[in-house]
Amino acid sequence: SGNFELAKALSLWCFKERGVLRVDGIQHSRVGEGSAPEFYTIREMVQFYIDVKEKVNGEWVPFKPTDMQLEFVRIDPFVRSTMHVAKSELIGTTFKIPDVYGVYQFKVNYQRLGLTRISTSTQVSVRPLRHNQYERFIVSAYPYYASAFSMMFGVFVFAFVFLYHSDETKKKTE
Repeated sequence: SGNFELAKALSLWCFKERGVLRVDGIQHSRVGEGSAPEFYTIREMVQFYIDVKEKVNGEWVPFKPTDMQLEFVRIDPFVRSTMHVAKSELIGTTFKIPDVYGVYQFKVNYQRLGLTRISTSTQVSVRPLRHNQYERFIVSAYPYYASAFSMMFGVFVFAFVFLYHSDETKKKTE
C-alpha cells in the first residue's frame, strides 16, 4: 500500500541510504592547462569542475544535476555560473575572472529537498597584470598621444624662433 512505500522511502532517507550526495573532487585551472596554478591573473579564462556522487541502492553513482551553480566570490559574488555535465562524471563551467584583484573563493552551495546539502569553498588569489602584460599603445588614447607630440613640436618651433629670430635694428638718422 501507499503507507508502506512512504515508510520505506522515509526510512531510507532518514538513515542516509537515499538522497545522499558527496563531493569526490574539485579541479580548477586556466583554460587549456591541467593543474591548478598558484595564482590567477585578472581577465583570464578559468575552468572549474566538481565531481559529485549520489548514493543509489548502496552504490555511489555520478550525480548529474542541471541546476547546480558556481559562485566566484570575494565579498559578494562577482561571477555566478550554472554548471553543466562537462566530462563523463564531472560537472563544470568556464568563465572569465573579473578585472578586480584580491582573494576569491570558488563556492558551490547546492541545497535541494530530499538531497543532502553540498557546500564547498576553495580559496584562490587573483593578481593584477604585471608591468609587461599591459598593452604598449592603447587605441583609445591616440588623441592624447597626438596632443603630447603636437605640444613637443610646438615648443620646439617656439624655441627655434625665439633663439634665432632677430629684429632688424633701425639706424637713427639726424
